[in-house]
Amino acid sequence: MSNDSGRLNRRTFLKGLATLGAASALPGGLLTSRCALAQPPIPFNPDTYKIFRNACPRNCYDTCSLKTWVKDGVITYVEGAKESTYTHGMPCVKGLSYPRRVYSPDRIKYPMIQDVRGSGNWRRISWDEAMDRIARKMLEIKKKDGSMLGLAMTKYSGKFGVLNYAVEGMMSSLGYTTRFAGTPCWPAGIDAQNYDMGDMWCNDPEDMVKAKYIIIWGGNPAWCSMHSMKYIYQAREKGAKIVVIDPLLSQTAAKADLYLRVRPGSDGALALGMARHLVDKGLVNRDFVDNYSHGYPEFEAYLRNNITVEWAAEICGLSADVIRTLAEEFTAVNPATVWIGYGMQRHVNGGANVRAIDAFVAMTGNIGVEGGGARYGHLHTWGFNYNAMMQKPPAGSIGFVGAKGATSEFGGSAEGGAAAQYSDRSLNINQTAQSILDANDPPIRMLWVACKNPFSQDFDRSKMEEAFAKLEMVVCAEQFFNETVQHADIVLPVTTAFEEWNVDASYWHYWLSINQPAIKPMYEAKCDLEIATLLSRTINKLEPGSCTFPQEFDHKRWLDLEFNDGMAKMFGISSWDDLLDGPKKAIMPSTAAWYDRKFKTPSGKYEFKSELCEKNGHTALPEYKPEAQSSLPFHLFTPHVQFGLHSQFINLDWMQVFYPEPFVYMHPASAKKKQIAEGDLVKVFNDTGDVELRVKVTTNVPEDFLVMYEAWFPKRKYNVQNVVADTPADMGLMKTGAPGAAIHSQFADIVLIRKGESAA
Repeated sequence: MSNDSGRLNRRTFLKGLATLGAASALPGGLLTSRCALAQPPIPFNPDTYKIFRNACPRNCYDTCSLKTWVKDGVITYVEGAKESTYTHGMPCVKGLSYPRRVYSPDRIKYPMIQDVRGSGNWRRISWDEAMDRIARKMLEIKKKDGSMLGLAMTKYSGKFGVLNYAVEGMMSSLGYTTRFAGTPCWPAGIDAQNYDMGDMWCNDPEDMVKAKYIIIWGGNPAWCSMHSMKYIYQAREKGAKIVVIDPLLSQTAAKADLYLRVRPGSDGALALGMARHLVDKGLVNRDFVDNYSHGYPEFEAYLRNNITVEWAAEICGLSADVIRTLAEEFTAVNPATVWIGYGMQRHVNGGANVRAIDAFVAMTGNIGVEGGGARYGHLHTWGFNYNAMMQKPPAGSIGFVGAKGATSEFGGSAEGGAAAQYSDRSLNINQTAQSILDANDPPIRMLWVACKNPFSQDFDRSKMEEAFAKLEMVVCAEQFFNETVQHADIVLPVTTAFEEWNVDASYWHYWLSINQPAIKPMYEAKCDLEIATLLSRTINKLEPGSCTFPQEFDHKRWLDLEFNDGMAKMFGISSWDDLLDGPKKAIMPSTAAWYDRKFKTPSGKYEFKSELCEKNGHTALPEYKPEAQSSLPFHLFTPHVQFGLHSQFINLDWMQVFYPEPFVYMHPASAKKKQIAEGDLVKVFNDTGDVELRVKVTTNVPEDFLVMYEAWFPKRKYNVQNVVADTPADMGLMKTGAPGAAIHSQFADIVLIRKGESAA
């Protein structure tokens, strides 16, 4: 939902950022824009500033290369690094707010302990006391159970720097532990593209300028990848047509040449209908399917025997003529491309849908060509050594028998690399609450939370409260008192990206950036790597040999250990020090993924028919799989907000101008039936739980939809996870260790509470 009424606020906010400068960034200070604007202009002298190289480490397509301006030891503002043709010198609003994140008065400043979990009775303790309490609990677990499997770690995308994998390494260095494996973000699509092509690999987003036809399918880059939009616009200036397929009228859809509203989860049916039309009209690229694919005859037979355009039209909600025209227009020009958004695969049939779209693009011959491709994501620039992650367990460690350890989609295993018969115990990160409740022999006794906020991001929040009550100790490494910290025993303050060394790669573009400390760590904050070394020193004093993690902390040395000759060759650098001159782009033979059409599948070809997929319990062909159904009247969508990322950013006071409170959005016809009007206080509910908030009425959503944006409001009880069940997607287990989350295969109802009142 675009909010035109917020334009003046946005301009005022950005002007305030530029005007406030160093004054508003003073540690602990909160200077209003009105006060600052009353002051005379401050002369700008660039010689009085030091500039540092940084990168945004958040879970975002853009992974922006940044330059941080520091005066008198204080960050004054952040800008994009112009050396990166992708960032192009322009961070998003979230990036502009980074100084306030660093200097927020709400930031956790010291190690603290909560005397009664959930009471809010926090008191400051020293790092020594915190580490002693934690280490003694870990040793107690080992003595009680005979192993460290009662110690669990849940970590994901709050920070994606390579050195943040020290958290996994710390766990491995203690022994075999319990890991929450998988990802809620994109696993169904990862498996799907691995079945089809043997890996997840996408074209350089900068080569979209070469595309003559672009379909953005289930994605909203105007909100979620703003730097990619300039390439889409440039392609249109050269004559390309831009089509958006989405159940919601997003900001990207509003900017497209053609917007096609489809029923949620029907994407596979639409793609198969388009594929059938290619067969009927003789538009299949015979060179590709005959020479570079496996199983195409069987797929064509499936289309002829099971799929019609009219069938697809009935399922997806578009007319048969629209489907035929879309297929014909896509093949009429060369190259053409599809951007497959992550939201589209967050359904019970998400992997099957991605396979169907891949198949359609492959039939047109647009895989392996510049400006083409079935674009989803890639990890080709993530060739680190993962030294921080790959630590070995102590000698004699006992663990889980006969099971694979938790894996990371960014490379390597979290087992610690040992060749023994033991491994870590791997549990589904998308069913965290249920896994904690079910785990026995031994039970999970202690949970370490890093780079993650389970109470805002994991599913079935009411069940999460029950699960946390079972735990004996919860430790959070965090920057703010979020909902998970509220349910913790000990919180450890961690550094921001501007207070530590790190390196960040993207899963979308091909640039590599360094983070160098622009300022010293604020208060008593420490990075994950230093916390691991401190814990190792503490626990080894109590019980020598109980932890193998190095006890000396040298940030630059750890960076040395992450780089290798392959990384140097890929980016044309001699060492990571070269990144201090600016971000570097991978040197690739072509901007096209699969440019040589040598696929990593068992056959070495694109696989319309995947025996591996069939072996793993799915259909060998990309067949239609229906979406979830429910007796509840509304399909519930909980997408990202524009200026926030999961539970990050909008908790900052600077960002509250955009999001003063949450809303649920519904169609006017549905609101009328429910006797609900704009501004009413309502309850959205299902079997999982309920949420109370005010309503916005808009035609941007279909009649059978309710939309609530995912975000953390610190002073409100609002949480979309109250009504999002831990429903699994169809794929994801093969590559990430757990099935994906069917975040959008959710349903709910709505009822009026009070007329025209604000939610508490």
